Amino acid sequence: MTVKLKTFEIKSNPFCDLIDITTQVQNAVNNSDITNGIVNVHVAGSTGAISTIEYEPGLVQNDIKEFLEKIMPYKYDYKHHRTWGDHNGSGHVRSFLIKTSETFPFHNGKLILGTWQQIIFCEFDEKPRHRTIYCQIIGE
Repeated sequence: MTVKLKTFEIKSNPFCDLIDITTQVQNAVNNSDITNGIVNVHVAGSTGAISTIEYEPGLVQNDIKEFLEKIMPYKYDYKHHRTWGDHNGSGHVRSFLIKTSETFPFHNGKLILGTWQQIIFCEFDEKPRHRTIYCQIIGE
């Protein structure tokens, strides 16, 4: 069994930027020399997340953002704001709920995803960020 770590950088916008990273994750798998296995996709931090969706304008630009705003609004008075003097409490709660890592299988070098399924990075912080995405690839 072989384990390799590949990374890539992305720039994100604040307040629920949802970025399709499927191609970058597939490239990491392609450049690993591992044919069959799993890839754990991870963002180090507590205001970002990794998930999957059908990456289309209605769902990405409206439905998911509106849903998250209903259950974890940015303007809510989170106790985190008073503790640290910033206003990214919602980002921390969203990251807690959606999680900072997801694992995906791949076979013959190709990610196993549904027809309309893409891997996304979710930026929940209150400011633009430069993020490093880590792909821990395990297999043979």
